[in-house]
Amino acid sequence: MNRIQQLFENKKENILNIYFTAGYPGLSDTEKIILALEASGVDLIELGMPYSDPLADGPTIQESGQRALANGMTLDILFEQVASVRKKSEIPLILMGYFNQVMQYGEQSFFEKCAEVGIDGLILPDLPIDVYESDYAAMLAANNLKISFLITPQTSEARIRKIDSLSTGFVYMVSRSSITGAKSDIQQQQIDYFNRIEAMKLQSPRLIGFGISNYETFSTACQYAQGAIIGSAFIKVLTKAENLDIEIQNFVENVRNATENVK
Repeated sequence: MNRIQQLFENKKENILNIYFTAGYPGLSDTEKIILALEASGVDLIELGMPYSDPLADGPTIQESGQRALANGMTLDILFEQVASVRKKSEIPLILMGYFNQVMQYGEQSFFEKCAEVGIDGLILPDLPIDVYESDYAAMLAANNLKISFLITPQTSEARIRKIDSLSTGFVYMVSRSSITGAKSDIQQQQIDYFNRIEAMKLQSPRLIGFGISNYETFSTACQYAQGAIIGSAFIKVLTKAENLDIEIQNFVENVRNATENVK
């Protein structure tokens, strides 16, 4: 069974998904960070594939991507790092990036390599859902790869239903219509959006991302979805960290706090 599927079958709430850019802060830090996150109790990890033109990313993730590229990160190196991680860890791993990266690598070769090294799923925000359905759904299924599509507060109900039907991993609920970046709180208009989506009773599990940064925002998001995604706030920790293991553990503990008792 795919590890993402197994996660959502075994755990129904307070799922913590952490995003960071592969190859940041150092080229060889990817494996160490993954293992530290797993040891700290993170459920799911998104590995950002650094890209030269990250249109949807805020400054924190953009800067980490530029640094990773300067460090020499490539898809081939990332695949080597994931293969090494898989000798030590079974935590679900997702690659997140832009579909142009997949096309440049070669779609079939990319999907096959993901399966070979132990990637469980993909998030490709710029891949149109109709193109995915017609051209790539069968390829991903053949390689046991799950895919997650994004919705926003502006996404129509019909499109949300379509995305729900095509998402084989989870529905990624973008909490606000903006680029990525840590925010300090969740506003009432976002709560209204969360309630609207919850009332639709989608078939796919949901994770809330964009603006989730600490215990307060994570615990609030977990009241309206199966869990939440933290990216920019975690990358800021990596940027300043003098001891990755200790500071990763402290960050995850601070986010978790008492969330197991939220519901």
